[in-house]
Amino acid sequence: MPKVGMPEVRKPQLVKATMTVIGRVGLHAASISLISKEAGVSTGIINHYFGGKHGLLEETMRVVLRELSATVIDALREIPRHHHQARINAIINANFEGFQAKSDVVKTWLAFWSYAMHDNELHRLQRVNEKRLLSHLRIELRALLPEEQAAMVAQGIAALIDGIWLRGALNPKGIDANNARTIINDYLDKQLTFYGRPQG
Repeated sequence: MPKVGMPEVRKPQLVKATMTVIGRVGLHAASISLISKEAGVSTGIINHYFGGKHGLLEETMRVVLRELSATVIDALREIPRHHHQARINAIINANFEGFQAKSDVVKTWLAFWSYAMHDNELHRLQRVNEKRLLSHLRIELRALLPEEQAAMVAQGIAALIDGIWLRGALNPKGIDANNARTIINDYLDKQLTFYGRPQG
C-alpha cells in the first residue's frame, strides 16, 4: 500500500490519472476505483486528499485552469507592453497550444464544460476562467479601441476562442492553432479598422 503523507507527489499523480481516465471512459464513468487503479494507489488515498471523487474533479479543473493562466502570464511577460496585438495573439495561443491541446486535457475540458452546468463549484471555476480571459483581452484592446468597443471585441474574441476550440476538440484531426489565429486575427483586424482610434 502506498504511503500517505506525500501530497506534492500524490496530488499531481491523481490529477493526471483523473484526466487519463476521463479521456478513456468519460466523466460519469470515471469512478474512484478506475482512477485509483490508474494512479496505482488505494481508493483511500483519494478520500484522504480530496474527500472523494467530487473533490478530485474540482482539483483537476483547478490544475487545468492554473496551467492556462500560467501559460498566458508567462507569454505576456516576454512581450513588450506596447505590442498589444502580439499580446492578444499570445493570449489566443495559450488556449490552443501546449498543455491545453493535449488529448487528455482537451477531453477533460469537454467533460467539465458539460458537467459545470449542473455543478455550482465547477460552474464558478468556469466563470473565473471566463472573467480572467476577458480581463486579459480588455487590457490590450483598450489601447487600440474605445472602451465600449474594447469590451465588445473582447467578448467576440472569447466567443471565437471557445467556438474554434470546441470544433477542434470534436474534430479527429484536433485543434489547429494556426487556423484559430488566422480566423481571430481576421476578426480583430476588421474591428480595428472599423472602430480603431485615429493614429498620430
